[in-house]
Amino acid sequence: MTISPFHLAFPVHDLQAARDFYGSLLGCPEGRSSDEWVDFDFLGHQIVAHLAPEECAGPKTNAVDGKNVPVRHFGIVLSMEDWQEMADRLKGEVDFLIEPHIRFKGEPGEQATMFFTDPSGNAIEIKAFADMSRLFAK
Repeated sequence: MTISPFHLAFPVHDLQAARDFYGSLLGCPEGRSSDEWVDFDFLGHQIVAHLAPEECAGPKTNAVDGKNVPVRHFGIVLSMEDWQEMADRLKGEVDFLIEPHIRFKGEPGEQATMFFTDPSGNAIEIKAFADMSRLFAK
């Protein structure tokens, strides 16, 4: 199956802060923009930061494998090598909601994961699997 790029729009309180975070820190090239929104290339996927400060709020959480995981979040699945590079790059640059670690150890869904928020409180998860075929394993 060919994976098609997804599109995700989300609120931000400040477009320049979004540019600094997604463009400079995460390395997402900027696409089209206006005074009210900015497109970013999120590893081949289109994410759009829309200026809507009234929509920005801290994330609600649910317990997953002993951690408080933000209910509303988005992210990407990387190779283990790329995940580790990202984790190393983000240490000291973001306040992790959940520090980089391996969850579901020894189970079919074992994965590397980390959670952090952008400057507007949008939660992001970056994860990886040693064996990508285990992405949907039960």
